Amino acid sequence: MDAFKTFISLLALVNPLGAIPFFISFTASNTRRERQRIVRVASFTVAVVIAFTTLLGQQVINFFGISVNSFQVGGGIIMLLMAISMINAQPGGTKTTPEEAVEGELKENIAVVPLAIPLLTGPGTISTVIIYSDKADTYLQMVNLIGSGVAIAVLVFAALSAADPLSRVLGRTGINVATRLMGLMLAALGVELIVDGLTALIPALGR
Repeated sequence: MDAFKTFISLLALVNPLGAIPFFISFTASNTRRERQRIVRVASFTVAVVIAFTTLLGQQVINFFGISVNSFQVGGGIIMLLMAISMINAQPGGTKTTPEEAVEGELKENIAVVPLAIPLLTGPGTISTVIIYSDKADTYLQMVNLIGSGVAIAVLVFAALSAADPLSRVLGRTGINVATRLMGLMLAALGVELIVDGLTALIPALGR
């Protein structure tokens, strides 16, 4: 399992820069101290979700009798759909809905829901972590996957902590450009997952 590819794919899925406009909107009426607490809780939740999914995600799909190859095709399709939305500079419907966005603006504490889940770590992130955890052949690779989650959580913390200055410097156009670039990488990774899954399910395709 390529640790760098894993990190890049998860980073593109979480997309901390793309969450900045939502964070600013959600916390418009919060004090500075409240915003700092929301950033800490959201970042911690991102790391916990990725670690929990790495350790137990495989058992969950086994419990439901779903083959990893089928799950890989499904996860690849989700990644591809999210990538298309990102290329169009739109938040993917698999991450958050307009109703959840409105609810987020009204909730007193939005750190866990909807900011961390599903905006930052939605179905695409969770399914991808499960797929990569299945590909991990050693404990070191599992640790690297969890480490990627921790590193991404740190980047989420940094991006949201600097949300206002980053928003002023990058502007909506800059954030959209970064989102489109991540979407392009995510599309390629999604196609790769789909092809690998289909090849395993239908061996004739690999001939």
